[in-house]
Amino acid sequence: MEFGRLMVAIVTPFKDSLELDIEAAAALAKRLAGEGVESFVVSGTTGESPTLSRSEKVELIKAIKKATGLPVIANAGTNDTRVSVQNAKDAEEAGADGLLLVAPYYNKPDQGMLYDHFAMIASSVKVPSMLYNVPGRTAISIRPETIIKLSKDIPQITMLKDAAGNLDDTTVVIRDAAPGFRVYTGEDALTLPTLAIGGYGVVSVAGHVVAPFMKKMIDAYLAGNYAEAASLHVKLQAINKALFLQPNPVPVKRALQLCGFEAGPLRPPLKPASPEVTEALKKALKDLGLGK
Repeated sequence: MEFGRLMVAIVTPFKDSLELDIEAAAALAKRLAGEGVESFVVSGTTGESPTLSRSEKVELIKAIKKATGLPVIANAGTNDTRVSVQNAKDAEEAGADGLLLVAPYYNKPDQGMLYDHFAMIASSVKVPSMLYNVPGRTAISIRPETIIKLSKDIPQITMLKDAAGNLDDTTVVIRDAAPGFRVYTGEDALTLPTLAIGGYGVVSVAGHVVAPFMKKMIDAYLAGNYAEAASLHVKLQAINKALFLQPNPVPVKRALQLCGFEAGPLRPPLKPASPEVTEALKKALKDLGLGK
């Protein structure tokens, strides 16, 4: 399965009643597909996974697959291995093309426990798995040696979403992981640096509003037009920063609204973007010729 280089971790639209807005989810996916997004991560951090039910996650997989025909990676990971295995089976049955497996949060397993956790989930299905290292949210990091061993031992583990922000560790994984293992950054601002050290692509938040810019930057780099790629990287710096001035996905839902797409409210405890963040988003979008 080819997932491409520009993935978007898609937001989950809600109605004013906070019920899932499946029509808006499909419309957003179609919009992004038309802007060059090549695949979607569904019900991840950006999709407000902690507040989604099991049935809602399944519904989103089906809707986005039907709307776009593009590959869907479904978040299945939790801090409970048994629940994660069930999520993985649910996702595969719903038509997901891959799984996202986050490092277990709160209970802080050691590296050996992490290995067993990921191996059990990934081996329970046939679709490929993407490990998700995001220590800023989970309080633990999947060490490079653990990722490398999993890539070599478990055939279904074929990708990494690296949101740790440590390019030294990223380099070790790129160098030593199994042949064909693909490393995606989970940090929009590190897309070009990750490509430069041999990474494959990005699981993006910014792609909700600047996908054409990101695709152009990636394509320029791959074509050897490094000056053009660097120029685009610099132009995207302000929006990349603004989108993380408050916890994700608070700013990106506001940014979508500023760009004319209503993704609805956030489920509590998340709240709408502050006036200060809204102003930063407006300025960053305006500088790119976007927004209202």
